[in-house]
Amino acid sequence: MKLSRTDRKAQKKKAIAILSAVEFQQFTKKLTQESYNNQFFLKELQAYYQSKFELISKDFLSFEAKITALKQARKEKSNYLQQTLFSKYAFLNQQKELKNLLAIFDNPAIKPPAGSGECAAPKLLQYAFANNLTPIAMAEFWWGISPNSAVRKHKNYYPACQGRCKPILSHMLKGVEMDPNVLLDTLSEKQELKIIYEDAVLIVVDKPAEFLSVPGKEIKDAVYTRIKEKYPTATGPLIVHRLDMSTSGILVLTKTKEANKILQSQFINRTIKKRYVALLDGILPEDSGKIQLPLRVDLDDRPKQLVDFTHGKAAETRWEVLRRENGKTRVHFYPISGRTHQLRVHAAHKNGLNTPIVGDDLYGKKENRLHLHAEFIEFLHPTTNKKISFTIPPEF
Repeated sequence: MKLSRTDRKAQKKKAIAILSAVEFQQFTKKLTQESYNNQFFLKELQAYYQSKFELISKDFLSFEAKITALKQARKEKSNYLQQTLFSKYAFLNQQKELKNLLAIFDNPAIKPPAGSGECAAPKLLQYAFANNLTPIAMAEFWWGISPNSAVRKHKNYYPACQGRCKPILSHMLKGVEMDPNVLLDTLSEKQELKIIYEDAVLIVVDKPAEFLSVPGKEIKDAVYTRIKEKYPTATGPLIVHRLDMSTSGILVLTKTKEANKILQSQFINRTIKKRYVALLDGILPEDSGKIQLPLRVDLDDRPKQLVDFTHGKAAETRWEVLRRENGKTRVHFYPISGRTHQLRVHAAHKNGLNTPIVGDDLYGKKENRLHLHAEFIEFLHPTTNKKISFTIPPEF
């Protein structure tokens, strides 16, 4: 109809120049009738398709209602089946107390995660307690190819996961004599926190390994706690960025809210230059490269991180080899982004360097310490706006 309307306008414009007044009137009348005919045809076509659509819609709505009912029925049956399984799946402890998954995960807001109780430790302990055996020692290791998301190395030992196994093992190991949890030892109390630079708005410290940046749930001694005690009148959040508990090196803090905001913006805009030194547990064949693996937290095993190309946040690391020594490789890491455990996962993951950092008890093998150190940082001073940098060589 739009094309016909345009065509009729063109015909009228052409006809007015070559036809007489009577002929032009008759010609215009003919074009007007064509327009009416088109409009009538359109209304008939719309009515035809509307009636056809209404017939099809009835069938569609009927099928849609059936699909919705089937989905709801499936959901109800699935929930019932899951609750039944959770109520039947029960675990013993040394006192022969039997608890099912619903009782162990005694929180209406938290359902037992999928796969709860399917690991080796709960099954072996269940056999032991059911057969009056006394557990003496236990360790779990990974066998086979590493999965695509989590970091798992063939024959490496790994602790039980926090989300699924910890609640179950807390019940099963009740009354069993165990070694103290070294993670809860306040090792930092024996360590000195060195301040390497200080002015009216800035504090730069050399954080030791196994020392928290901010207080945790159980351990309160941290860089933040000590600096807050030393400078009780300081305003603002103090902490600008963080280092993992196991990572040593340069940590920048601020005394004022204004300075903190300025430095935070530099971190967000990625204008701050950072360099880390790491010792990797193996020989890298190449001399430099870039790793791009998106990361997210492992919801069933915090604080570990997973590689996830669907839900993960972009993470990028440049690296270069310094030297190869005694079957190990010393490297510089340049993190472009700043995700939790980024360097540790990028080093250990099979699609990264496939070579864990020495002493990485989460993604590699435990040693005396994690051999990862924040060696260098450069940024604009929040008040003078001049470049300022610090370098602290690693002790490993």
